[in-house]
Amino acid sequence: MSHSNQPRQLHLGLFLFSTGYHPAGWRLPESVTDGAFDPKFLQGVAQRLEAAKFDFFFLGDALASSADMQYQFPSQMVRLEPFTMIAHLAAVTEKIGLIVTANTTYAEPYHIARMTASLDYLSQGRTAWNVVTGADARAAQNFSRDKHWDNTKRYDYADEFVQIVKDLWDTWEDDAFIRDKASGVFVDESKVHAIHHKGDHFSVAGPLNVARPPQGQLPLLSAGTSERSQELGAQFSNVIFTGQFLFEEARAFYAGIKSKLAKYGRKQDELFIMPGLVPIVGRTDDEAYAKYRELSSLLVTNFDLKPLSARIGIDLSAYPFDGPLPDLALSTLPGEGARPFIQLAQNASGHDDISIRELFHYFAATVRGHLLLVGGPERIADQIENWFQGEAADGFNLCAPYMPDGLNLFIDLVVPELQRRGLFRTEYEGSTFRDHFGLARPENRFAHKGLLQQS
Repeated sequence: MSHSNQPRQLHLGLFLFSTGYHPAGWRLPESVTDGAFDPKFLQGVAQRLEAAKFDFFFLGDALASSADMQYQFPSQMVRLEPFTMIAHLAAVTEKIGLIVTANTTYAEPYHIARMTASLDYLSQGRTAWNVVTGADARAAQNFSRDKHWDNTKRYDYADEFVQIVKDLWDTWEDDAFIRDKASGVFVDESKVHAIHHKGDHFSVAGPLNVARPPQGQLPLLSAGTSERSQELGAQFSNVIFTGQFLFEEARAFYAGIKSKLAKYGRKQDELFIMPGLVPIVGRTDDEAYAKYRELSSLLVTNFDLKPLSARIGIDLSAYPFDGPLPDLALSTLPGEGARPFIQLAQNASGHDDISIRELFHYFAATVRGHLLLVGGPERIADQIENWFQGEAADGFNLCAPYMPDGLNLFIDLVVPELQRRGLFRTEYEGSTFRDHFGLARPENRFAHKGLLQQS
């Protein structure tokens, strides 16, 4: 099902942060704090997204934790394991895509191929796999290893891993199952294929013990900005998550990734770039600014200015904390340097004469690199439209600042505005993950070889 002859459509997914993406989001009086382990809460989130016609619900993952994460990132400290959670949500939704995260560095291809194919059946073709190689060095110690592999080794391993999983998904042809009661033949054995893979890291015979998934091949997602992760994305991914928050940098990243597709024989509309978006939405701009100030006031922090000073290239310790920003001409950063970042902080605060404290608040809320926008529905929609039309994004991976209202306000106020502008769907185009992105169901690579051998 291809949408190539229609205008581009904006894509929206949710990256679930159960206590909110803003570090202090859980402290708001209206916030739910224990949603990460509450099945009813999780079901409610997925069903709300589906009613709003979101492309997907997405759960990230990590393989290590510690209690000291609570002040910077409580949402990622403890959460449910993705495969079990997505299987649960598949049973209470019908259309929305479901993304499961699996880390290749600490897994085996056969396991992942089997679990993802199983989920695709349980969700009736709505599952996609987010491929990560792991950024947390502590994970190694949870998997009987001395140290986390470097970028090169992780991606060498991941490249081979992903290819094996894709091969295993194709080991049973779509029409391999005859199930003929009269003759007693259940399977046409000529349509079942071992892969006999022997590579640098793996030796996998196959075939898989799950039939070919409903989508044929599950869509793949990846994140990261390293050169190796960009190549992996250009070769295999259908969606790339990214943490750009400066418009010009995002445009350059977008163009760079899309330009890598041709060498892998892929077209531009087979890969979608979706940066993270943290929207603090109010019915009016002023209501949104007030909510942003409330969130800022709830940060638990020792106000260490060193990281922020490095970010803008000016030592801020010499200036009064509640005084104005120093002259930006003092910045040691090249070119415009700190200006685009400071502009974003001014936009979030709703005024230009921000103090160092207000800049610190913005920095603390965005230190993990996603675009934080504050405003009423029109202001937020304007920014989304600007990024989309300007080819800085094909859509956004929503990181709700607090839950559930931070999500509900976006759904109730911003989504209708995007629909009014003809940017976002009012009804699902189909019922599989591939359908939502207009991706055709691929041929089985082994069936094709079989035809060649016969002819």
